[in-house]
Amino acid sequence: MSRPAPPPSDLGFGSAVARESRGRLLNRDGSFNVRRAGLGFLESWSAYHFLLSVSWPRFLLVVAGVYAATNALFAVAFLLLGPDAIAGPDTPATLAGQFARAYFFSVQTIATIGYGHLSPSGLGANLLVAGESLTGLLGLALVTGIAFARFARPVAMVRFSDVALVAPYQGGSGFMFRIANVRESELLEVGAKVSLSRRRPGGTASDREFHELRLERDGVTFFPLSWTIVHPIDETSPLWGVGAEELRESDPEFLVYLTAQDETFAQQVHARRSYKADEIVHGARFRSIIERGTTDGTVRVDVRNISAIDRIDD
Repeated sequence: MSRPAPPPSDLGFGSAVARESRGRLLNRDGSFNVRRAGLGFLESWSAYHFLLSVSWPRFLLVVAGVYAATNALFAVAFLLLGPDAIAGPDTPATLAGQFARAYFFSVQTIATIGYGHLSPSGLGANLLVAGESLTGLLGLALVTGIAFARFARPVAMVRFSDVALVAPYQGGSGFMFRIANVRESELLEVGAKVSLSRRRPGGTASDREFHELRLERDGVTFFPLSWTIVHPIDETSPLWGVGAEELRESDPEFLVYLTAQDETFAQQVHARRSYKADEIVHGARFRSIIERGTTDGTVRVDVRNISAIDRIDD
């Protein structure tokens, strides 16, 4: 009776991606280095997902840009209704002045401010004001909802060391990197998986293989400090007997996947990272970032030095 075939170890990238990819499979920020084609713009782009996942500066920039563009469109609409569509003192004589007047009247309308100096005049202007007021209410509701969702959505802010090491470990050596939680909220039941993608020995540049690496420990219940994740390099390791130059020539990529339970939100969060050959240092060890003996008796973790290393030969 034949044994069942072992499960695929390509992590879901598939053999085609492994063959054709010439860069990273996983970018340093955790995003996948795969692009979808053959879809229309509306099919492939989700405004809601974009606004949820984009950084806060870009989110605020997008909101400000849409706000300015919307007011500009309504200002043009007021100008098309004629110079008498907005009643008020000191009607500007130039087109630029009239546009500025209409723009700031639009700002007052869309935000339901209404200082009283300017007002719509005529049926067309009043209908336009009604439409703009509705647009402002809907826009405020949408932006408020998305901003709340951004605050409420748990995100794992795990900082990875910039480099991984091949360093002495328990009488032998090990592949290792370091992580730390940069937020005040605690992460519980943190689990780690590390896989190696490399060129198959004796194969071509597109002939790659995947190995799931056995870890010294693949999870911690509590994560208040830093955690150095270690793969012992022993006889069972695909890195056994592989030197620094041989490892570099195999074009390796170490893929890291973390899961954890966010204590504040009681939801599972994820983090991803990968290390390529130029991010792997041989013959070094991580410098301790744990400081003891503080005045209040607590233990301090200096996350700024998470990537600090000391050469063993120094």
